Amino acid sequence: MLRKILAFSILMAGTAPVFAQSSDTKVDSVVAKAPAEEVKPTTSITGSVDVYYRYNFSNPASGGTNNYTSFTNSHNRFELGMASVKLEHKTAKFDIVADLGFGKRAAEFAYNDQGVLAAIKQAYISYSPNSWLKLTAGSWATHVGYELLDPQLNRNYSMSYMFTNGPFSHTGIRADLTFGKSGFMIGVANPTDYRYVPQGYLNKKALIAQYSLALGDPLHLYLNYVGGQNLDTSKTSQFDLVLTSKLSSLFSLGFNATVNSTKFWDGSTNTSGKSWWGSALYLNLDPTPWFGLTLREEYFSDKNALKVYSAFGTGGSVIGSTLSANFKVDGFIFIPELRIDNAQHEIFEDHNGVGKKSTASFTLAAIYAF
Repeated sequence: MLRKILAFSILMAGTAPVFAQSSDTKVDSVVAKAPAEEVKPTTSITGSVDVYYRYNFSNPASGGTNNYTSFTNSHNRFELGMASVKLEHKTAKFDIVADLGFGKRAAEFAYNDQGVLAAIKQAYISYSPNSWLKLTAGSWATHVGYELLDPQLNRNYSMSYMFTNGPFSHTGIRADLTFGKSGFMIGVANPTDYRYVPQGYLNKKALIAQYSLALGDPLHLYLNYVGGQNLDTSKTSQFDLVLTSKLSSLFSLGFNATVNSTKFWDGSTNTSGKSWWGSALYLNLDPTPWFGLTLREEYFSDKNALKVYSAFGTGGSVIGSTLSANFKVDGFIFIPELRIDNAQHEIFEDHNGVGKKSTASFTLAAIYAF
């Protein structure tokens, strides 16, 4: 996420005139301070292109895909994921970003937008008045979760159920503060995933927040929150935990747990909250710089049929097991991936159109990032 993960550090240097006394003249003199080196503005252009092929071994008879997660909703065909370009201009105080994406991956990410807006992944301006404070206004990818939109930033190509059903982006203002190894973020935004709020809903807002703790490679911790009003009169709050740790030069791991509660308006008051939750463990093995393996084990509970089970009339859970290999050459990444999903109820379909509780898929993905 890693859809979506940052750690901040602070460097504070105090400077003051230094007074020296000569033993010969007994006259105070000022040692001149060297002029600060000017930070020159820089502009960078980065981007990526990804394509993939996915085959579901159940070969669903209805032409479906047996897929309930983002960005890989296909079966037995090649697909363009996303062509992406990011322009960033930095000065001593400002950071201006225009991050654009084209393709189905970008369209699913910006599902509430039409036309030109649908191509905007991120567009924001940040201002840093000093070393411990950064103010940002615009639209940016969510801080919630472990996985991220850009495929080269994840080790698995297919996405988790938590990423799929959590927030994608926020549009508003935020403040990031850094104190030693701790970081704090708080902001106010439009309802989740809305860059443009229709007339009549302008008073609806969401609160976003994060606490981060960086203890070097042994541990990075992020506590995330988003909550507020939705356009359909419901209210949502989501709490999220992300942990990353590098155990050795060979092994590293990540962990993500999240719980979302939604209260619905019944015409007179908000009903008691209905929730979904999930957790995932990411185990990474990197024997060489050009080859690595990642196993993702995820449990997703949808007992109130708010997400995966919404079309089945009954709630349940699903376990996703995904093993991905990463072959890297310069900016190129090749990912063969095997995924097995096991559900509590028959939400998948076989080649005869009969419901089944489990399914397996194989994906080949090619990514180039520059």
